Amino acid sequence: MTSVQATKLVRASVSAAYHAFTNATALREWLCDVATVVPRPNGRIYLWWNGDFYSSGHFFEAEPDKKVRFRWFSNIDPGPSEITVSFETQGEGTLVTMTHTVPEGEDWAKRAEGFGAEWQRSLENLASVLETGKDLRIVNRPMLGIVPSDFNAEIAQHMGVPVTEGLRLDDTVEGMGARNAGLRKDDVIVGVNGQRIDNDFTSFLNAIRGKKGGDKLTVTFYRGAEKHEVQMELSRRPVPEVPFDPQELAKAVHEPYVSALADLRQVFAGISDAQAAKRPQPGEWSALDTIAHLIHVERNNRQFIDELVQGFERAGDDFGGNIDAHVRATVQTYPTIEAILGELERNVAENVAFIGNLPPEFVARKGSYFRMGWGMLQATAHIHAHIEQIKAALAAAK
Repeated sequence: MTSVQATKLVRASVSAAYHAFTNATALREWLCDVATVVPRPNGRIYLWWNGDFYSSGHFFEAEPDKKVRFRWFSNIDPGPSEITVSFETQGEGTLVTMTHTVPEGEDWAKRAEGFGAEWQRSLENLASVLETGKDLRIVNRPMLGIVPSDFNAEIAQHMGVPVTEGLRLDDTVEGMGARNAGLRKDDVIVGVNGQRIDNDFTSFLNAIRGKKGGDKLTVTFYRGAEKHEVQMELSRRPVPEVPFDPQELAKAVHEPYVSALADLRQVFAGISDAQAAKRPQPGEWSALDTIAHLIHVERNNRQFIDELVQGFERAGDDFGGNIDAHVRATVQTYPTIEAILGELERNVAENVAFIGNLPPEFVARKGSYFRMGWGMLQATAHIHAHIEQIKAALAAAK
C-alpha cells in the first residue's frame, strides 16, 4: 500500500474541524458542491463536484473530535482507496492530518501524488472557511456581472431565438465585464471559449473554472435570431465585509433594502391596480406578477437561512424555475398594489429580524454564517434587476 499525507494547522476548535468532515453543509463550504453523509460505521459519504466528478463510499470509523476513516471511490479511479483524517488540538488550533492510502502499482503511485497535492489545496481552503468564513473557490472566482433568467423552448420562440439551450440574461451589472462587452437583457449566451452553455447554470461555472479576474474570454450569444461573438474581460469579484455580529449584519442588510423598496414603490406612483395586474402578452409577467416573484425569493431566502442554522441544507437536481401557478396564486391572494408591496415588505422585515436573532452557535460556524451574510448583503441587486421589467410591463399596460 502507498500513502500520502496533507496537514494543516487550523485556527479553530477540534469540534469545528471534525464537523467540517462529518456534516453535509460544512463539506460543501470548503470541499465539494454537493454532499450527503451519515458519519457512523457503514454510514454513507457521497461527494460531488461541478463537472460531474464524484466519489462515493462509506465510513469505517467516526470518532467525534478525534478521527474519521472512510472509503474513497471516485468515478475516475480504477478501484477504491481509503482516507483517514485525524484531529489533534495544538494550542488554540487544531492540526488536521489527512492520510490517503492507495493500492500498490505504478498507476496508483502517480494518482497518490495528485491526491496529496489536491488534499493540501483543499485543507488551505478548509482553514480559510473555518477561520474567516471565506470559501476561496468563490472569493477568487471571477465575475461576468450577469443576472441570469429562465430560458426554455417557449421563451425562445417568443424572443425569436433559434436555440432552446443557453443562459438568458435578465440584466448586466454596471462596470463589469458583460456590460462593458455590450451584452444586455435577453441576450442568450450559448458558448464560452468554445464550450457549450446550456440551460444548466453549472455549464457556465464549468466554462470559467480556473479563470481569474483580468482574463479574457470569447463569448458566443444570440440577440434575437442573430448570433454574435465578443471578447469579454472577467471582472474581479468584490467581497463585502460581513460583520460577525448578527445585529450589525441585520443593519447592514436592512439599509439597501430601504432604498430598493422605496424605488420599487416609486415605480407604482400613479398606477392603478388594473394596470399593475395586466400582462403585456400571454406568458409575460404583469407588474404584480414580478412582485410576486420577489416575494417568493424572500421566502426562499428565509428557508435558506433556516436550513443553514439547522445545518441540514437541501440539495436540488437543478435550480428550478418560476411556477406560473404559484405566481398567479400569490397575485390572487394579494391582488392590489398596496397589498402585494406590503407582503414583500413584511417578508423583508422578517428576514432582517431573523438575521438579528441568529444564535451564537451558528455565528461560530463561520463558513455558513459568511455564506448567508454575503448573499443577503447582495440581495437587493435582484430587486433592482426587475425594476426595468416592471416599468416595461406598466408602460405596456397604459
